[in-house]
Amino acid sequence: MTESRERVELLDVGAGAPVRRVPLALARRFLQICTTALAEAVSEAGLTPQEFAVMSYVNATDGEPDLDQSALAARLGVDRNSTSLLVGSLETKGLVARRVSDADRRVRLIRLTPKGERLLNKLHPPALALQKQVLEVLDPAERELFIDMLVRVIEANADRARPGTGRRQRNGNGRIIT
Repeated sequence: MTESRERVELLDVGAGAPVRRVPLALARRFLQICTTALAEAVSEAGLTPQEFAVMSYVNATDGEPDLDQSALAARLGVDRNSTSLLVGSLETKGLVARRVSDADRRVRLIRLTPKGERLLNKLHPPALALQKQVLEVLDPAERELFIDMLVRVIEANADRARPGTGRRQRNGNGRIIT
């Protein structure tokens, strides 16, 4: 006896391969589009979208200068090791400074350097324009509704937002554990 299951519609979304009409497939494609748009805005400066995100979180204008690395990891939605690598890369480029907290010597606080602030101020307008361009297909009210709905879904599923989920795990010998 075969189990019956609901068929999932395959969408032809223009250029590229068809996508299944399920949240995961659509969210993944949307993430690719947003990441590509941001990469277009920051690649000339030698940055990755994730490095730009770090800068956006620790800037002095609308960020949180002196944010600790663990809190930064949580905001980025990545693990602490990945955050450390991102911050290290930006530190090497002279864009962020990392210092030990006076309150807790184990904590590292991150902020943009003056050079980092200048670069972020230069890159922010084109990055924002490309993000807006992604949603131009929607009228202004739809854009707001779309963002509001994304926020609602994310807030309702915050317990599932765990860095590294779904990655293949390796044992001590470097072999993939299934």
